[in-house]
Amino acid sequence: MKRPLKPEEARIWGLVAATVHPLPGRETPTTEAAPPPAKDPGAAGLRIPPPKAQGAKASAREGVDVIEPRRKHRISKEREEIGARLDLHGYDQDRARAVLEAFLHRAWDDGYRAVLVITGKGFQGDGILRRRTPEWLAAPYLAHIVAGVSEAHRRHGGEGALYVALKRKPRG
Repeated sequence: MKRPLKPEEARIWGLVAATVHPLPGRETPTTEAAPPPAKDPGAAGLRIPPPKAQGAKASAREGVDVIEPRRKHRISKEREEIGARLDLHGYDQDRARAVLEAFLHRAWDDGYRAVLVITGKGFQGDGILRRRTPEWLAAPYLAHIVAGVSEAHRRHGGEGALYVALKRKPRG
């Protein structure tokens, strides 16, 4: 836990911070200090536990489990075959979603266990397909197909691509 600044330290920090200019396209952060919380005499012994980390669900790929590290390593080194690749460059959102869903069903039907989905990074790393693809992969109607999702290794597209681990087809 950080200690609060002493008045002299706060004064010096204010002088230093006033000489700094933000990078182009970034806003200057506000330095307003929040008022100290009022102490409630009845709550002295009451402690609120910190929020629990969500583990595998807390990733860049919200709502879908992250591929286990060992399996991701095997996929990135191509020890586990990347069965198929889909490049979504040039598609609008609606078409990209339809193509992705058809691709995943076809890959799962063909028995592939891992596929590569290339979304691209978009302008300044903020592409709509890059943001939306993980949401689509987390859809309930794909839960029986998608086992996990992770960002691809740089040689497979890095931030602009995803490894998608597929579940095994049930026997029968």
